[in-house]
Amino acid sequence: MKTSRTWTAGVSGVVALSLLAGCGGNDGQSKTPGAAAGAGNTSKPLEIKMFAGLYNEVPDMKNAFWTEWQKRTNSKLDIEWVPDGDLNTKLDLLLASADLPEVLAAPSAVRPTLLNAVRSGAFWDLTPFLGDLSEYPNLKNNLAKDALKYLTVDGKIYAVPRSRSRIDPGIKIRKDWLDKLNIPVPKTLDEYAAALKKIVESDPDGNGKKDTLGLIGNEIIVKDADPSFAAGFGALDPTYNAEGGMIESRLTPQYSDAVAFYKKLFDDGILSKEFAVMKKTQAEELYKTGRAASYGRSVWWDNEWETAIKKVQPDAQILNLHLKGPKGDAIELQTGVSGGYYISKKVPEAKVKELLKYFDQTASNELTDLAYYGIEGVHYKLVDGQKVLNDQGIKEVNTTSKGAGVLAYSKWGKVESASGSKAYNDAKKKEVEIFDEVGKVNPFNYTVSNTWNSTWPKYENEWKANVTKAIVGQITLDEYKAYVDKINNTPEMKKAYKEFAESYKSFIGK
Repeated sequence: MKTSRTWTAGVSGVVALSLLAGCGGNDGQSKTPGAAAGAGNTSKPLEIKMFAGLYNEVPDMKNAFWTEWQKRTNSKLDIEWVPDGDLNTKLDLLLASADLPEVLAAPSAVRPTLLNAVRSGAFWDLTPFLGDLSEYPNLKNNLAKDALKYLTVDGKIYAVPRSRSRIDPGIKIRKDWLDKLNIPVPKTLDEYAAALKKIVESDPDGNGKKDTLGLIGNEIIVKDADPSFAAGFGALDPTYNAEGGMIESRLTPQYSDAVAFYKKLFDDGILSKEFAVMKKTQAEELYKTGRAASYGRSVWWDNEWETAIKKVQPDAQILNLHLKGPKGDAIELQTGVSGGYYISKKVPEAKVKELLKYFDQTASNELTDLAYYGIEGVHYKLVDGQKVLNDQGIKEVNTTSKGAGVLAYSKWGKVESASGSKAYNDAKKKEVEIFDEVGKVNPFNYTVSNTWNSTWPKYENEWKANVTKAIVGQITLDEYKAYVDKINNTPEMKKAYKEFAESYKSFIGK
Protein backbone atom coordinates (compact mmCIF):
# COMPACT_ATOMS: atom_id res chain seq x y z
CA MET A 1 0.00 0.00 0.00
CA LYS A 2 1.45 3.34 -0.95
CA THR A 3 1.52 6.25 1.43
CA SER A 4 -0.96 8.94 0.50
CA ARG A 5 0.80 12.29 0.65
CA THR A 6 -1.98 14.18 2.29
CA TRP A 7 -1.08 16.20 5.36
CA THR A 8 -3.69 16.36 8.25
CA ALA A 9 -4.80 17.97 11.46
CA GLY A 10 -3.98 17.11 14.95
CA VAL A 11 -3.15 18.75 18.22
CA SER A 12 -1.76 18.60 21.63
CA GLY A 13 -3.36 19.21 24.94
CA VAL A 14 -2.29 20.29 28.37
CA VAL A 15 -3.53 20.72 31.88
CA ALA A 16 -2.42 21.13 35.44
CA LEU A 17 -1.90 17.66 36.88
CA SER A 18 -3.83 18.56 40.00
CA LEU A 19 -6.98 18.68 37.89
CA LEU A 20 -6.54 15.28 36.31
CA ALA A 21 -8.29 13.34 39.03
CA GLY A 22 -11.57 14.74 37.79
CA CYS A 23 -11.16 13.41 34.27
CA GLY A 24 -13.55 10.50 34.52
CA GLY A 25 -12.72 7.27 32.73
CA ASN A 26 -16.34 6.15 32.67
CA ASP A 27 -18.36 4.70 29.87
CA GLY A 28 -20.26 7.89 29.64
CA GLN A 29 -19.19 11.09 28.13
CA SER A 30 -19.83 14.58 29.35
CA LYS A 31 -22.95 16.19 27.98
CA THR A 32 -20.93 19.34 27.54
CA PRO A 33 -21.19 20.29 23.88
CA GLY A 34 -17.72 21.24 22.63
CA ALA A 35 -16.47 24.71 22.12
CA ALA A 36 -16.58 24.30 18.38
CA ALA A 37 -13.56 25.33 16.41
CA GLY A 38 -15.77 26.39 13.59
CA ALA A 39 -19.21 24.80 13.76
CA GLY A 40 -21.71 27.31 12.45
CA ASN A 41 -18.83 29.67 11.74
CA THR A 42 -18.61 31.40 8.39
CA SER A 43 -14.90 32.13 8.84
CA LYS A 44 -12.25 30.58 6.64
CA PRO A 45 -11.66 26.87 7.44
CA LEU A 46 -8.69 26.09 9.67
CA GLU A 47 -6.05 24.43 7.49
CA ILE A 48 -4.17 21.67 9.27
CA LYS A 49 -1.25 19.59 8.02
CA MET A 50 -0.86 16.30 9.86
CA PHE A 51 1.13 13.07 9.91
CA ALA A 52 -1.09 10.13 10.96
CA GLY A 53 -1.34 6.35 10.90
CA LEU A 54 -3.22 4.47 8.18
CA TYR A 55 -5.03 1.30 9.32
CA ASN A 56 -7.33 0.74 6.34
CA GLU A 57 -7.31 1.72 2.68
CA VAL A 58 -6.12 5.24 1.90
CA PRO A 59 -9.24 7.38 2.44
CA ASP A 60 -10.75 9.73 -0.09
CA MET A 61 -10.75 12.98 1.84
CA LYS A 62 -13.64 14.17 -0.32
CA ASN A 63 -15.93 11.29 0.62
CA ALA A 64 -19.10 11.80 2.65
CA PHE A 65 -17.47 11.12 6.01
CA TRP A 66 -14.47 13.41 5.68
CA THR A 67 -16.54 16.11 4.01
CA GLU A 68 -18.89 16.10 7.01
CA TRP A 69 -16.03 16.00 9.53
CA GLN A 70 -14.36 19.01 7.97
CA LYS A 71 -17.67 20.84 7.64
CA ARG A 72 -18.54 20.41 11.32
CA THR A 73 -15.08 21.43 12.49
CA ASN A 74 -14.70 24.17 9.87
CA SER A 75 -11.34 22.67 8.96
CA LYS A 76 -9.39 21.72 5.86
CA LEU A 77 -7.30 18.65 6.56
CA ASP A 78 -4.14 17.80 4.66
CA ILE A 79 -3.02 14.45 6.06
CA GLU A 80 -0.08 12.27 5.24
CA TRP A 81 -1.50 8.81 5.91
CA VAL A 82 1.29 6.34 6.69
CA PRO A 83 0.53 2.57 6.72
CA ASP A 84 0.61 1.06 10.19
CA GLY A 85 3.40 -1.37 9.30
CA ASP A 86 5.69 1.50 8.25
CA LEU A 87 4.55 4.01 10.84
CA ASN A 88 7.34 3.81 13.41
CA THR A 89 10.05 3.76 10.75
CA LYS A 90 8.58 6.79 8.97
CA LEU A 91 8.00 8.52 12.31
CA ASP A 92 11.65 8.10 13.30
CA LEU A 93 12.83 9.42 9.94
CA LEU A 94 10.49 12.38 10.17
CA LEU A 95 11.67 13.28 13.68
CA ALA A 96 15.30 12.97 12.60
CA SER A 97 14.72 15.28 9.65
CA ALA A 98 13.20 18.02 11.81
CA ASP A 99 10.91 18.76 8.85
CA LEU A 100 7.77 18.35 10.91
CA PRO A 101 4.15 18.87 9.88
CA GLU A 102 1.98 21.16 11.96
CA VAL A 103 0.53 18.21 13.84
CA LEU A 104 2.09 14.83 14.50
CA ALA A 105 -0.23 11.98 15.51
CA ALA A 106 2.01 9.54 17.40
CA PRO A 107 0.67 6.11 18.45
CA SER A 108 2.94 5.98 21.51
CA ALA A 109 3.92 8.79 23.87
CA VAL A 110 7.05 7.02 25.11
CA ARG A 111 8.84 6.26 21.84
CA PRO A 112 12.48 7.31 22.40
CA THR A 113 12.80 9.34 19.20
CA LEU A 114 9.63 11.23 20.06
CA LEU A 115 10.77 11.95 23.63
CA ASN A 116 14.11 13.20 22.32
CA ALA A 117 12.31 15.51 19.92
CA VAL A 118 10.07 16.80 22.71
CA ARG A 119 13.06 17.53 24.94
CA SER A 120 14.91 19.22 22.07
CA GLY A 121 12.08 21.73 21.69
CA ALA A 122 10.43 20.36 18.55
CA PHE A 123 6.90 20.67 19.97
CA TRP A 124 4.90 23.23 21.92
CA ASP A 125 4.53 22.87 25.67
CA LEU A 126 0.75 23.16 25.89
CA THR A 127 0.43 23.72 29.61
CA PRO A 128 0.27 27.53 29.44
CA PHE A 129 -2.33 27.35 26.66
CA LEU A 130 -4.70 24.94 28.38
CA GLY A 131 -4.33 26.20 31.92
CA ASP A 132 -7.17 24.85 34.05
CA LEU A 133 -9.02 23.58 30.93
CA SER A 134 -11.92 25.94 31.57
CA GLU A 135 -11.74 26.99 27.91
CA TYR A 136 -11.67 23.36 26.78
CA PRO A 137 -14.69 21.67 28.41
CA ASN A 138 -14.46 18.48 26.37
CA LEU A 139 -10.80 17.93 27.16
CA LYS A 140 -11.67 18.55 30.80
CA ASN A 141 -14.70 16.26 31.02
CA ASN A 142 -14.56 13.66 28.27
CA LEU A 143 -11.15 11.99 28.62
CA ALA A 144 -10.07 8.79 30.35
CA LYS A 145 -8.72 9.06 33.90
CA ASP A 146 -5.20 10.51 33.88
CA ALA A 147 -5.31 10.89 30.09
CA LEU A 148 -3.21 14.06 29.98
CA LYS A 149 -0.93 12.77 32.70
CA TYR A 150 0.07 9.91 30.40
CA LEU A 151 1.29 12.55 27.93
CA THR A 152 3.50 14.36 30.41
CA VAL A 153 7.22 14.81 29.81
CA ASP A 154 9.27 16.30 32.64
CA GLY A 155 6.15 17.65 34.31
CA LYS A 156 4.72 19.29 31.19
CA ILE A 157 2.06 18.02 28.80
CA TYR A 158 3.00 18.13 25.15
CA ALA A 159 0.05 16.45 23.47
CA VAL A 160 -3.66 15.90 23.58
CA PRO A 161 -4.66 12.23 23.55
CA ARG A 162 -5.76 9.85 20.89
CA SER A 163 -8.54 8.43 23.07
CA ARG A 164 -9.05 4.69 22.87
CA SER A 165 -10.83 2.28 25.21
CA ARG A 166 -8.95 0.37 27.89
CA ILE A 167 -10.48 -2.90 26.72
CA ASP A 168 -8.84 -3.53 23.37
CA PRO A 169 -6.98 -6.75 22.46
CA GLY A 170 -8.48 -10.16 23.00
CA ILE A 171 -7.00 -13.63 22.58
CA LYS A 172 -9.49 -15.02 20.07
CA ILE A 173 -10.45 -18.59 19.36
CA ARG A 174 -12.88 -20.20 16.96
CA LYS A 175 -15.77 -21.15 19.25
CA ASP A 176 -17.49 -23.13 16.48
CA TRP A 177 -14.43 -25.36 16.19
CA LEU A 178 -14.35 -25.95 19.94
CA ASP A 179 -17.97 -27.04 19.76
CA LYS A 180 -17.41 -29.22 16.70
CA LEU A 181 -14.55 -31.06 18.41
CA ASN A 182 -16.30 -31.20 21.82
CA ILE A 183 -13.58 -29.11 23.45
CA PRO A 184 -14.63 -27.10 26.53
CA VAL A 185 -13.91 -23.37 26.42
CA PRO A 186 -10.36 -23.02 27.82
CA LYS A 187 -10.10 -21.26 31.17
CA THR A 188 -6.32 -21.45 31.67
CA LEU A 189 -3.28 -21.07 29.44
CA ASP A 190 -2.60 -24.81 29.73
CA GLU A 191 -6.16 -25.62 28.66
CA TYR A 192 -5.79 -23.15 25.80
CA ALA A 193 -2.64 -24.91 24.57
CA ALA A 194 -4.33 -28.30 24.82
CA ALA A 195 -7.37 -27.05 22.90
CA LEU A 196 -5.24 -25.64 20.09
CA LYS A 197 -3.24 -28.85 19.89
CA LYS A 198 -6.41 -30.85 19.37
CA ILE A 199 -7.64 -28.38 16.75
CA VAL A 200 -4.44 -28.42 14.65
CA GLU A 201 -4.33 -32.21 14.80
CA SER A 202 -7.92 -32.45 13.57
CA ASP A 203 -9.67 -31.20 10.45
CA PRO A 204 -12.04 -28.52 11.80
CA ASP A 205 -12.65 -26.89 8.40
CA GLY A 206 -13.54 -30.24 6.84
CA ASN A 207 -11.27 -29.92 3.83
CA GLY A 208 -9.74 -33.36 4.36
CA LYS A 209 -6.35 -31.95 5.34
CA LYS A 210 -4.60 -31.25 8.63
CA ASP A 211 -3.61 -27.78 7.55
CA THR A 212 -5.30 -25.59 10.17
CA LEU A 213 -2.98 -23.22 12.00
CA GLY A 214 -3.16 -22.78 15.77
CA LEU A 215 -1.96 -19.41 17.10
CA ILE A 216 -0.88 -16.84 14.52
CA GLY A 217 0.62 -13.45 15.08
CA ASN A 218 2.88 -10.90 13.54
CA GLU A 219 6.16 -10.50 15.34
CA ILE A 220 4.37 -12.02 18.33
CA ILE A 221 7.15 -11.18 20.74
CA VAL A 222 6.15 -7.52 20.73
CA LYS A 223 2.78 -7.31 18.99
CA ASP A 224 -0.88 -8.08 19.42
CA ALA A 225 -1.52 -10.92 21.87
CA ASP A 226 1.96 -10.96 23.38
CA PRO A 227 1.30 -8.47 26.23
CA SER A 228 -1.81 -10.42 27.21
CA PHE A 229 0.09 -13.69 27.40
CA ALA A 230 2.86 -11.89 29.29
CA ALA A 231 0.27 -10.60 31.78
CA GLY A 232 -0.68 -14.18 32.55
CA PHE A 233 2.89 -14.85 33.62
CA GLY A 234 3.11 -11.68 35.71
CA ALA A 235 5.40 -9.76 33.33
CA LEU A 236 3.21 -6.64 33.50
CA ASP A 237 3.49 -6.45 37.29
CA PRO A 238 6.15 -4.04 38.60
CA THR A 239 9.26 -6.15 39.16
CA TYR A 240 12.33 -4.83 40.97
CA ASN A 241 15.99 -5.82 41.00
CA ALA A 242 18.23 -5.92 44.08
CA GLU A 243 18.99 -2.19 43.75
CA GLY A 244 15.32 -1.22 43.71
CA GLY A 245 15.22 -0.57 39.98
CA MET A 246 12.08 -1.54 38.04
CA ILE A 247 12.98 -4.09 35.37
CA GLU A 248 11.48 -3.50 31.92
CA SER A 249 8.67 -6.00 31.34
CA ARG A 250 10.32 -7.86 28.46
CA LEU A 251 13.46 -8.49 30.51
CA THR A 252 11.77 -9.83 33.64
CA PRO A 253 12.02 -13.47 34.76
CA GLN A 254 8.25 -13.67 34.19
CA TYR A 255 8.66 -12.79 30.53
CA SER A 256 11.21 -15.57 30.23
CA ASP A 257 8.44 -17.87 31.47
CA ALA A 258 6.24 -16.56 28.65
CA VAL A 259 9.02 -17.35 26.16
CA ALA A 260 9.08 -20.91 27.54
CA PHE A 261 5.32 -21.07 26.96
CA TYR A 262 5.76 -19.92 23.35
CA LYS A 263 8.46 -22.54 22.86
CA LYS A 264 6.08 -25.27 23.99
CA LEU A 265 3.43 -23.98 21.59
CA PHE A 266 6.00 -23.98 18.80
CA ASP A 267 7.30 -27.48 19.64
CA ASP A 268 3.72 -28.80 19.65
CA GLY A 269 2.99 -27.32 16.23
CA ILE A 270 0.55 -24.79 17.70
CA LEU A 271 2.44 -21.53 17.15
CA SER A 272 2.74 -20.62 13.48
CA LYS A 273 6.25 -21.31 12.20
CA GLU A 274 6.28 -17.88 10.53
CA PHE A 275 5.40 -15.98 13.73
CA ALA A 276 8.56 -13.86 13.73
CA VAL A 277 8.36 -12.68 10.12
CA MET A 278 4.64 -12.64 9.40
CA LYS A 279 3.20 -9.23 8.55
CA LYS A 280 0.01 -8.00 10.19
CA THR A 281 -1.82 -8.01 6.87
CA GLN A 282 -0.81 -11.64 6.29
CA ALA A 283 -1.96 -12.73 9.75
CA GLU A 284 -5.25 -10.93 9.36
CA GLU A 285 -5.87 -12.52 5.96
CA LEU A 286 -5.17 -16.00 7.35
CA TYR A 287 -7.70 -15.48 10.11
CA LYS A 288 -10.36 -13.90 7.89
CA THR A 289 -10.19 -16.83 5.48
CA GLY A 290 -10.66 -19.49 8.17
CA ARG A 291 -7.12 -20.83 8.16
CA ALA A 292 -6.32 -20.36 11.86
CA ALA A 293 -7.88 -21.04 15.25
CA SER A 294 -6.44 -18.23 17.40
CA TYR A 295 -5.24 -14.66 16.97
CA GLY A 296 -4.86 -11.61 19.19
CA ARG A 297 -6.34 -8.31 18.01
CA SER A 298 -8.95 -5.72 18.99
CA VAL A 299 -12.29 -7.16 20.03
CA TRP A 300 -14.22 -4.94 17.62
CA TRP A 301 -12.91 -6.86 14.61
CA ASP A 302 -14.93 -9.96 15.56
CA ASN A 303 -18.12 -9.26 13.65
CA GLU A 304 -16.34 -8.16 10.50
CA TRP A 305 -14.06 -11.19 10.58
CA GLU A 306 -16.88 -13.61 11.36
CA THR A 307 -18.74 -12.24 8.34
CA ALA A 308 -15.66 -12.82 6.16
CA ILE A 309 -15.04 -16.34 7.48
CA LYS A 310 -18.69 -17.31 6.99
CA LYS A 311 -18.20 -17.00 3.24
CA VAL A 312 -16.22 -20.25 3.42
CA GLN A 313 -17.26 -21.59 6.85
CA PRO A 314 -20.90 -20.64 7.54
CA ASP A 315 -20.87 -21.54 11.25
CA ALA A 316 -17.88 -19.37 12.17
CA GLN A 317 -17.99 -17.83 15.66
CA ILE A 318 -15.18 -15.91 17.37
CA LEU A 319 -14.78 -15.89 21.16
CA ASN A 320 -12.35 -13.75 23.19
CA LEU A 321 -10.95 -15.86 26.00
CA HIS A 322 -10.53 -15.04 29.67
CA LEU A 323 -7.50 -17.17 30.46
CA LYS A 324 -5.80 -17.61 33.81
CA GLY A 325 -2.04 -17.84 33.82
CA PRO A 326 0.25 -19.00 36.63
CA LYS A 327 0.65 -15.39 37.86
CA GLY A 328 -2.43 -13.56 36.70
CA ASP A 329 -5.10 -13.12 34.07
CA ALA A 330 -3.86 -13.15 30.47
CA ILE A 331 -5.45 -9.81 29.66
CA GLU A 332 -3.72 -6.56 28.76
CA LEU A 333 -5.52 -3.28 29.25
CA GLN A 334 -4.69 -0.01 27.54
CA THR A 335 -4.29 3.28 29.37
CA GLY A 336 -7.23 4.91 27.57
CA VAL A 337 -4.68 6.93 25.62
CA SER A 338 -3.09 5.66 22.42
CA GLY A 339 -0.38 8.25 21.99
CA GLY A 340 -1.27 11.80 21.17
CA TYR A 341 -1.35 14.79 18.84
CA TYR A 342 1.78 16.94 19.05
CA ILE A 343 1.99 20.50 17.65
CA SER A 344 5.21 21.52 15.94
CA LYS A 345 7.01 24.48 17.46
CA LYS A 346 7.08 25.93 13.94
CA VAL A 347 3.35 26.61 14.26
CA PRO A 348 2.67 30.25 15.26
CA GLU A 349 1.32 30.75 18.77
CA ALA A 350 -1.98 32.12 17.49
CA LYS A 351 -2.58 28.98 15.44
CA VAL A 352 -1.76 26.73 18.40
CA LYS A 353 -4.82 28.18 20.12
CA GLU A 354 -6.96 27.51 17.03
CA LEU A 355 -5.69 23.93 16.88
CA LEU A 356 -6.52 23.39 20.53
CA LYS A 357 -10.06 24.61 19.92
CA TYR A 358 -10.30 22.16 17.02
CA PHE A 359 -9.10 19.30 19.21
CA ASP A 360 -11.44 20.24 22.01
CA GLN A 361 -14.33 20.01 19.57
CA THR A 362 -13.14 16.59 18.38
CA ALA A 363 -13.40 15.41 22.00
CA SER A 364 -17.13 16.24 22.02
CA ASN A 365 -19.81 13.57 22.02
CA GLU A 366 -21.08 14.81 18.66
CA LEU A 367 -17.75 14.42 16.84
CA THR A 368 -16.99 11.15 18.61
CA ASP A 369 -20.30 9.73 17.44
CA LEU A 370 -19.48 10.83 13.90
CA ALA A 371 -16.06 9.17 14.10
CA TYR A 372 -17.55 5.85 15.20
CA TYR A 373 -20.69 5.74 13.05
CA GLY A 374 -20.70 8.47 10.41
CA ILE A 375 -23.92 10.09 9.18
CA GLU A 376 -27.35 8.58 9.76
CA GLY A 377 -28.92 7.51 6.48
CA VAL A 378 -25.59 7.72 4.70
CA HIS A 379 -23.32 5.46 6.75
CA TYR A 380 -25.70 3.78 9.15
CA LYS A 381 -29.29 3.08 10.07
CA LEU A 382 -30.88 2.48 13.44
CA VAL A 383 -31.87 -1.13 14.07
CA ASP A 384 -33.45 -1.82 17.49
CA GLY A 385 -31.71 1.26 18.84
CA GLN A 386 -28.30 0.12 17.52
CA LYS A 387 -26.44 2.12 14.88
CA VAL A 388 -25.53 -0.39 12.18
CA LEU A 389 -23.13 0.55 9.39
CA ASN A 390 -24.08 -0.09 5.78
CA ASP A 391 -21.58 -0.88 3.02
CA GLN A 392 -20.63 2.77 2.59
CA GLY A 393 -20.22 3.10 6.34
CA ILE A 394 -17.95 0.05 6.53
CA LYS A 395 -15.79 1.54 3.77
CA GLU A 396 -15.55 5.09 5.11
CA VAL A 397 -15.95 4.79 8.90
CA ASN A 398 -13.13 2.72 10.37
CA THR A 399 -9.95 2.90 12.45
CA THR A 400 -8.39 5.44 10.11
CA SER A 401 -11.43 7.72 10.31
CA LYS A 402 -10.74 8.14 14.03
CA GLY A 403 -7.24 9.43 13.34
CA ALA A 404 -7.80 13.18 13.06
CA GLY A 405 -9.24 13.97 16.47
CA VAL A 406 -9.01 13.35 20.20
CA LEU A 407 -12.46 11.73 20.60
CA ALA A 408 -14.28 11.33 23.91
CA TYR A 409 -13.36 8.29 25.97
CA SER A 410 -15.67 5.33 25.34
CA LYS A 411 -15.42 2.17 27.43
CA TRP A 412 -16.74 0.01 24.59
CA GLY A 413 -15.03 1.87 21.77
CA LYS A 414 -12.80 -1.09 20.83
CA VAL A 415 -15.48 -3.69 21.59
CA GLU A 416 -18.64 -2.67 19.76
CA SER A 417 -18.83 -3.47 16.08
CA ALA A 418 -20.41 -0.67 14.08
CA SER A 419 -21.61 -3.29 11.59
CA GLY A 420 -23.03 -5.59 14.26
CA SER A 421 -26.57 -5.81 15.60
CA LYS A 422 -27.53 -4.62 19.07
CA ALA A 423 -27.89 -8.22 20.22
CA TYR A 424 -24.45 -9.05 18.86
CA ASN A 425 -22.78 -6.10 20.56
CA ASP A 426 -24.59 -6.64 23.85
CA ALA A 427 -23.36 -10.23 23.87
CA LYS A 428 -19.83 -9.15 22.96
CA LYS A 429 -19.74 -6.59 25.79
CA LYS A 430 -20.89 -9.24 28.27
CA GLU A 431 -18.18 -11.55 26.90
CA VAL A 432 -15.36 -9.16 27.77
CA GLU A 433 -16.75 -6.91 30.51
CA ILE A 434 -14.60 -8.60 33.15
CA PHE A 435 -11.46 -7.56 31.23
CA ASP A 436 -11.70 -4.05 32.68
CA GLU A 437 -11.63 -5.48 36.20
CA VAL A 438 -8.89 -8.10 35.96
CA GLY A 439 -6.64 -6.91 33.14
CA LYS A 440 -3.28 -5.20 33.64
CA VAL A 441 -1.80 -2.04 32.13
CA ASN A 442 1.88 -2.33 31.29
CA PRO A 443 3.62 0.36 33.41
CA PHE A 444 6.19 0.82 30.65
CA ASN A 445 3.45 2.24 28.46
CA TYR A 446 3.78 5.43 30.50
CA THR A 447 7.01 5.40 32.55
CA VAL A 448 10.12 7.03 31.12
CA SER A 449 13.87 6.50 31.37
CA ASN A 450 16.34 8.59 29.37
CA THR A 451 19.03 5.98 29.89
CA TRP A 452 16.74 3.23 28.59
CA ASN A 453 15.97 5.29 25.50
CA SER A 454 19.64 5.67 24.66
CA THR A 455 20.64 2.12 25.65
CA TRP A 456 17.85 -0.22 24.54
CA PRO A 457 18.26 0.44 20.78
CA LYS A 458 21.71 -1.18 21.06
CA TYR A 459 20.11 -4.42 22.25
CA GLU A 460 16.59 -4.52 20.83
CA ASN A 461 17.19 -6.34 17.54
CA GLU A 462 19.59 -8.77 19.18
CA TRP A 463 17.06 -9.41 21.95
CA LYS A 464 14.29 -10.10 19.41
CA ALA A 465 16.57 -12.50 17.58
CA ASN A 466 17.36 -14.34 20.80
CA VAL A 467 13.70 -14.63 21.74
CA THR A 468 13.02 -16.17 18.33
CA LYS A 469 16.01 -18.50 18.67
CA ALA A 470 14.80 -19.64 22.10
CA ILE A 471 11.29 -20.31 20.81
CA VAL A 472 12.44 -22.33 17.79
CA GLY A 473 15.14 -24.16 19.75
CA GLN A 474 18.29 -22.66 18.26
CA ILE A 475 19.39 -21.74 21.77
CA THR A 476 18.25 -23.23 25.07
CA LEU A 477 16.00 -21.40 27.49
CA ASP A 478 18.89 -21.30 29.97
CA GLU A 479 21.04 -19.62 27.33
CA TYR A 480 18.27 -17.10 26.69
CA LYS A 481 17.94 -16.35 30.41
CA ALA A 482 21.71 -15.95 30.71
CA TYR A 483 21.59 -13.47 27.83
CA VAL A 484 18.86 -11.46 29.61
CA ASP A 485 20.79 -11.55 32.89
CA LYS A 486 23.85 -10.20 31.09
CA ILE A 487 21.85 -7.23 29.75
CA ASN A 488 20.16 -6.58 33.08
CA ASN A 489 23.46 -6.45 34.93
CA THR A 490 25.08 -3.79 32.76
CA PRO A 491 25.57 -0.44 34.53
CA GLU A 492 23.44 1.29 31.90
CA MET A 493 20.47 -0.99 32.44
CA LYS A 494 20.70 -0.74 36.21
CA LYS A 495 20.65 3.02 35.86
CA ALA A 496 17.67 2.80 33.47
CA TYR A 497 15.75 0.64 35.92
CA LYS A 498 16.37 3.16 38.71
CA GLU A 499 14.93 5.87 36.43
CA PHE A 500 11.92 3.72 35.60
CA ALA A 501 11.29 3.15 39.31
CA GLU A 502 11.40 6.90 39.98
CA SER A 503 9.09 7.59 37.03
CA TYR A 504 6.61 4.98 38.24
CA LYS A 505 6.75 6.30 41.79
CA SER A 506 6.10 9.81 40.51
CA PHE A 507 3.17 8.67 38.38
CA ILE A 508 1.34 6.80 41.12
CA GLY A 509 2.09 9.58 43.60
CA LYS A 510 4.05 7.55 46.13
